Amino acid sequence: MSEERFGEFVLVRRHGHVAELVLDRPKAMNAVSTDMARSIAGACAALAADPEARVVVLSSSHERAFCVGADLKERNSFTDADLLRQRPVARGAYTGVLELPMPTVAAVHGFALGGGFELALSCDVIVADRTAVVGLPEVSVGVIPGGGGTQLLPRRVGAARAAELIFTARRLEAAEARDLGLVDLLVEEGRDREEALELGARMAANSPVGLRAAKRALRLGQGLDLRAGLEVEDAAWRSTAFSADRAEGVAAFNEKRAPRWPGE
Repeated sequence: MSEERFGEFVLVRRHGHVAELVLDRPKAMNAVSTDMARSIAGACAALAADPEARVVVLSSSHERAFCVGADLKERNSFTDADLLRQRPVARGAYTGVLELPMPTVAAVHGFALGGGFELALSCDVIVADRTAVVGLPEVSVGVIPGGGGTQLLPRRVGAARAAELIFTARRLEAAEARDLGLVDLLVEEGRDREEALELGARMAANSPVGLRAAKRALRLGQGLDLRAGLEVEDAAWRSTAFSADRAEGVAAFNEKRAPRWPGE
C-alpha cells in the first residue's frame, strides 16, 4: 500500500485500484480550512487524471468525526473580502469530489455536519457506522449549505424532506439517517472504513471504462425527462461499445476466466 500526501491535511492511500482519500486534520475534527480545501481539490484533480484509480473511498483519520464542516474559527477572523476570496477555494473541494469521474464511496462515522456531510453527499454511495450523526445546520449560523447541500440532498430524499432538514438545521443519528435515505448502508460501529473499502474493491473489479461511463450516465441523466435521459445513456453506451474493455469482457466471459481490463 502506497501513500501520498497533499498538503498537511489530506492523504491518499492506494489499495490496488481503490484510492482512499483520507481527511487528516484530527486536531480540528477535519474542519475544512482554506488550506485543507485546496488540498482536497488537488488530490481530486490528481485522482481524476489517474487511470489506475478505478474507485475512490473518502474516509477520515479522526476517531469521532468524519468532518465537522467549514472551519468556523478561521472564518471568524475573516473580513468580507477574505470570505469572498475563499469561496472559489472552498467550492473547489466540494466540486472536486463531486466531479470525480470514477465511482466514489464515503466512509462516515461520528460527526458529518455541514460541509462535512456535503463532502459525503458528493459521493455516489455513503456507508455509515452506528455512531454517525449527520446534518446540514448552516441556517443556525446564518448561512446556507454552500457545498452542494441544497441541490444534492433533495436529489436523495425529495424536496419537502430536504426542506424540513435544512430549515430546522437538525442532526440525525445513524438509524434515522439510513431510514430517510441520507446514508445508504448502515454498518456496525468502527466498520465504516473497512466496509467502504470492501465495497470499493467489488466495484473496482469491473471495467474502468464501464464504471466511468455508467457514472456519467447516472449523473448527467438526473433531472432529465426519460427520453432525454435515454439519449444520455445511449451516448455513454456508445463510449463503451467499441472499447478494449468491452472486447476483453466478452472474451473473458466466453473463455470462463476473470477479465484483465485494459482500461481503455
